[in-house]
Amino acid sequence: MAVLERNNNLSQRMTQQLGRAIVCGEYSQNESLPTEAELCEQFGVSRTAVREAVKMLSAKGLISSRPRQGIRIMPEEDWNIFDSDLLRWSLEGNPSLKVLKEFLQMRIAIEPEAAALAARFARPERIQAIGDALERMRLAAEGDEDGLEPDIDFHISILYASENRFYIRMRDFTRTALNVSISHTNVIKGNPDGVIDDHAKVYQAIASGNAERAKNAMFLLIDEALGFIEHELDRIGEM
Repeated sequence: MAVLERNNNLSQRMTQQLGRAIVCGEYSQNESLPTEAELCEQFGVSRTAVREAVKMLSAKGLISSRPRQGIRIMPEEDWNIFDSDLLRWSLEGNPSLKVLKEFLQMRIAIEPEAAALAARFARPERIQAIGDALERMRLAAEGDEDGLEPDIDFHISILYASENRFYIRMRDFTRTALNVSISHTNVIKGNPDGVIDDHAKVYQAIASGNAERAKNAMFLLIDEALGFIEHELDRIGEM
């Protein structure tokens, strides 16, 4: 068992390191990756660990391994960008504003409708979870503490409150990206009270069962954040 656990830990470590290197562009997409033997030497792991890592990265759409073709990086459009690992790797370090823009565009297509569904179908305990997250945001602002986790929990709670299994399955992807996105846009806005007020409007609309108002309030909240990112991109000439 100890040997199996050790191999699993090594393959997980290699998956993280190699996956991050691929996503961050350390390997050219026009070239093959190093051979199994070279990867063993580079990462200090066994062939078993290398093969397990290759399987995991293949499942994420990052690479393909075939006889006589070696290990090749797949075209970026084949990557499973909904995978939370891939998203985290792409956002680590200095995240691209273009990636954040695309994420906000995704959110604006999903979260307003999730808020509307929450206003229509959420069970009382789901609405309570949204309200609890909002209260934690208020307490964090009053105590000069980090309000990131409560803010993220607010948005994740709305996905759950939609009572839609497909929106709920977006939770891991959303949580990973919000860790970077909220930190960036809240700093630009620079108005903690305004951030809480905007979230309170969403909560109040959901709690009162007003689907249209909940949808509009969430749209405006995300659209403002998207506007901040687009302004930054325009300022540095990358629109």
